[in-house]
Amino acid sequence: MTDSLDRFLARVDLLVDRLEKILPAGSQPVDWSAGVAFRWRKRGGRGFLDPVRHPHAIAFADLKDIDEQKKRLRENTAQFVSGRPANNVLLTGARGTGKSSLVKAALNEFRRKGLRLIEVDKSDLVDLPDIVDLVADRPERFIVFCDDLSFEASDPGYKSLKVALDGTIAGSADNLLIYATSNRRHLMPEFMHENLETRHVGGEIHPGETTEEKISLSERFGLWLSFYPFDQDEYLDIASHWVGALGGKADEGMLAAARLWALERGSRSGRVAWQFAKDYVGRGAAARARK
Repeated sequence: MTDSLDRFLARVDLLVDRLEKILPAGSQPVDWSAGVAFRWRKRGGRGFLDPVRHPHAIAFADLKDIDEQKKRLRENTAQFVSGRPANNVLLTGARGTGKSSLVKAALNEFRRKGLRLIEVDKSDLVDLPDIVDLVADRPERFIVFCDDLSFEASDPGYKSLKVALDGTIAGSADNLLIYATSNRRHLMPEFMHENLETRHVGGEIHPGETTEEKISLSERFGLWLSFYPFDQDEYLDIASHWVGALGGKADEGMLAAARLWALERGSRSGRVAWQFAKDYVGRGAAARARK
């Protein structure tokens, strides 16, 4: 009898485990003490906030050669966490120049003042009203972070983001801002044939409706920060910083290796500099260990 009961209970436990994986998790209360960063996830058709156990902690001081962008984002975020007016932010430009790292640095600096971050995938932007409802009555200040944001014309998240940025009754909260990064200034693809819609009125150029619609989304962000490719000196400055931060030595040999690394990849960016530094310092440490 005991063996039969044990087998039955074991089957019940297994069934419960399987059900937990497919049942909606959105009805569960959010454990706000579990972290300062969260991801919006979907399960069983329902969304929920999943704490990030070990968020990437990067400091503003680690971000080189983007001083003006750093200053503007820091000021805007400081205004926000202190309860003063602040803007939604769109960070656009070249790949690997520090757009998403800048947002992570803002979280790292202001987390002790009540700043929290919620990362939302582009495909889940339709759930923005649900996220707003979850955080509206919280004392913390929340940044909804959309990384590498771009849309096609048919994407359902496009209208949801417009609603949230417009600040309508269903899409805004006083304690929430949207920070988004994109390689596209207007967040949507632009096609040559759209130029045919351009009209000349009284000597002025008026874009067509399709172009105006695409521009209208990015214009809803109050603060635009543009990022540009680094020149060689800036790239080497960033590489030297990260080599030093990882315990290596920035000398002429390192600079030559960094130039070759960028040449092989056909790119000079902060991301490429960081990847070089990890490789350079890691191989140096391995070489010393073999001696």
